[in-house]
Amino acid sequence: MRLVLAFVGVVLIWTTTPLGIKWSSVGVSFIFGVTARMSIGLFCLLIMMLLTRTRLRLDKAALITYVAVSIQVYASMLLTYWGAQFIPSGWLSVIFGLSPFMTAFMAAAVLKEQSLGIGKILSYLIGVTGLAVMFSSAFDLDLQAAVGMVTILVATFLHAISAIWVKKIHAQLPAMAQITGGLLLSLPLYFVTWYWLDQAQLPDMPTEQTIWAILYLGLIATPIGFALYYYVLARLPATNVAMINLMTPVLSLILGYFANQEALTTKVLVGTGLIMLALGLHSWLERRQSANLQQSD
Repeated sequence: MRLVLAFVGVVLIWTTTPLGIKWSSVGVSFIFGVTARMSIGLFCLLIMMLLTRTRLRLDKAALITYVAVSIQVYASMLLTYWGAQFIPSGWLSVIFGLSPFMTAFMAAAVLKEQSLGIGKILSYLIGVTGLAVMFSSAFDLDLQAAVGMVTILVATFLHAISAIWVKKIHAQLPAMAQITGGLLLSLPLYFVTWYWLDQAQLPDMPTEQTIWAILYLGLIATPIGFALYYYVLARLPATNVAMINLMTPVLSLILGYFANQEALTTKVLVGTGLIMLALGLHSWLERRQSANLQQSD
């Protein structure tokens, strides 16, 4: 039951995070928005570790895990914030939805997970086709938006690499320790980047919407969202975890439509249908595989 609740929590937080990222950079630079978020998030995580008496391991496997996590927390998130300036918030999840395809092949090659059966390949292809249909609706945007989408695609690839590397190391760290260690390595890099791009200057008084978005991302999305994500990642195959990214695009696009007046076109609706079909097929194959394993035991 805990795993189910954690999985649902990740879906809900990841659904709202793209809009939070978009709003947290309104009237301020993207680097200030992400640095403020990560600073608040690390503070909250350190408090949570003290309250739960969670120890931050410093052995070799743990340190390498923190480096792997920092690829997502710093490199992937930095690119995400930069690219989010130029595209609607819902499209962040759409592009990140490509990660199951990337993760499936990397997991098969690196982790030897049985994730590339014919049925599952079909489900991934249907999902990717649905995402491609929605992605095609962006072709009429300007060059800056196209560059932003490519940037998010690179961020997605780095996100998948981080997940696979963490699974391969298998340091058996508590989820909270993983993200805290990754943030301890990443936050100095954020401050250096902030100084490099903005000379570490504080912005003028941001809007109330921007402040609340930064607080939400710092207090909820970073400490709780990342902790739940790594909790799920430690207990499920990497390709199953990546299927979260086929659910959140649909929900994020709907949220962006109602909360931020972002376009919801026919192509997006067709893509949504294909994605739900892919999810249904994948879920059925998972249940069938689990049933076969239980019968063989």
